[in-house]
Amino acid sequence: MLLLCLLVWPCAAQDHDVTIARIKYEGGGDWYSDEQSLPELLAYVRTHTLLDVAPRPAIVELTSDKLFMFPYLYLTGHGNVVFTDDEVRRLHQYLEHGGFLHIDDNYGIDAAIRRELARVFPDQALVELPFDHAIYHTHYSFPSGLPKVHQHDGKPSQGFGLFDSYGRLCVFYSYESDLGDGWEPTTVHDNPPEVREKALQMGTNILIYAMLAPGN
Repeated sequence: MLLLCLLVWPCAAQDHDVTIARIKYEGGGDWYSDEQSLPELLAYVRTHTLLDVAPRPAIVELTSDKLFMFPYLYLTGHGNVVFTDDEVRRLHQYLEHGGFLHIDDNYGIDAAIRRELARVFPDQALVELPFDHAIYHTHYSFPSGLPKVHQHDGKPSQGFGLFDSYGRLCVFYSYESDLGDGWEPTTVHDNPPEVREKALQMGTNILIYAMLAPGN
C-alpha cells in the first residue's frame, strides 16, 4: 500500500490534496455517461466536508502511467465493458497497492462488470456488504444500506464489495441504485430533492471511505 501513497499524495493535483478519476474503458459501453455527475458530487464534498478534492475528475485509462496518481477511480455506464489482459493485471496491481474502485451501475453494466471483475480477482466473488459496514456510516448514516435513486426493473439497491489480500475493501459496486443519475443536476434528471440529497450523501461516504478507511 505504500507505493500508492507515495505516488498519490505528492502529485495528485497541483492545487488540491486529492484528484479522482473516471475510467475510460473499451467494449462499447458509454464510460462517459452522466458527464456532470462527478463535478456535482465533488462540489458537494467540497461544501460539506474538509476533504480538499479537485473540482473536476481526470479521465484515465488503466494502461496509463498516471493510474497510480489517483486514490479513487470511478467506473460507470450502460453497456459492455472489456479489459485487456494488461488492464486486468494493472487494475489488480492498483487495487492491491491501496487504490479504490467505485463501480456505479447505470443500468445494463452488471453482466459485463461481474465478468471482468472475476478476471481481476479470480479467487473471490462479489459479496453484499452488511448495512453496518463503515461505508454506510463514514460521514452520513444509511442504516438501510444503499439508497435507491432510479427504478429500473423493481430490484432493490445493493452494495457489493471485493477485498484485497489485506482484507481491505478495495472495490465497491453500487448496483440497482444509479447514484450517478442522482448526483447530476436537477435539470438533467428530475429527481426529488430528498432523493438527490441522499445520492450525494452516499457518494460522499464512498469517497471519504476510500480516503480514510484503515489501510488506505
